[in-house]
Amino acid sequence: MLKHIVMFKLRDHAEGCDRKANIEALKAKLEALPALIKEIRSFEVGINSIESSAACDLVLVSEFESKEALFRYQNHPEHLLVAGFVGKVCESRTVADYVL
Repeated sequence: MLKHIVMFKLRDHAEGCDRKANIEALKAKLEALPALIKEIRSFEVGINSIESSAACDLVLVSEFESKEALFRYQNHPEHLLVAGFVGKVCESRTVADYVL
């Protein structure tokens, strides 16, 4: 099993929306993926609730059977659509992957 964690910091304004609206939009887009991509074993999306200069806005915690399953997920057309949105609204993102 492979754990895949992504932390997102969004821009104050992007795609005609403020940060809060884009956080909600990204959360909804991410939460739609498990119904569309069979490689996903576990998927949790959370919005940060305690403001801090060190905090990210949104976190994704997911699990995949293998590194190959993660790569298939990352190259799936539905994931690529979400990744395109991420590129437009995110200031930064941090990723960690580890074997369970």
